[in-house]
Amino acid sequence: MSHLIAPSILSGDFANLGKDIEMLNNSAADWIHVDIMDGVFVPNISFGFPVIKAIKKLAAKPLDVHLMIIKPDRYIHRFKEAGADNLIVHFEACTHLHRTIQTIKQEGMRAGVALNPHTAVNNLEAIIHDVDQLMIMSVNPGFGGQRFIEQTYQKIELVRNLIEKTGANTKIEVDGGVNLTNAPKLLAVGAHILVSGSFIFGSVNPMETISALKGIS
Repeated sequence: MSHLIAPSILSGDFANLGKDIEMLNNSAADWIHVDIMDGVFVPNISFGFPVIKAIKKLAAKPLDVHLMIIKPDRYIHRFKEAGADNLIVHFEACTHLHRTIQTIKQEGMRAGVALNPHTAVNNLEAIIHDVDQLMIMSVNPGFGGQRFIEQTYQKIELVRNLIEKTGANTKIEVDGGVNLTNAPKLLAVGAHILVSGSFIFGSVNPMETISALKGIS
């Protein structure tokens, strides 16, 4: 498939969220990425269910919801009700990850797993077939605008090799510090989905920036 672009609304203008979502609807973006943070798993707090529901009402594109929270199993059904199309949980936050993935799928969502920079790829070897999208964190989760971790390229290659070895259909997603400088190499080593926040929303023309990211070949 052609690579997908998922702008992170966390970097949008919260006072004009509707305007930013309208821009994304009219842009070359494929998904809208929504970061959920609880102040426990990561040292920051973001959206709750009412905001997700409001975004869903306005969004013409799927919501790619990234849970940076402890015990995500408690809220899987509620995130489905709020409008999540893809639900990504952290490997580090799930005691029974296989069960969590199955529950997400039973709710009719794509199931994703995120790996923090320190987490080894081989932890997912036993369940890679069940994972629709594997998110490689290229920054430490919790805040936008962080510097890209260079070891991410090698980690993507390891994931790609695992997918090829097992014959899985898992798509590789990258989140953190993605820009026009590193995006071509990320795609070259195997990424399928690029999440970008501050680079898009901090640019002079976010729609043109999205188009540029989408147009990388």
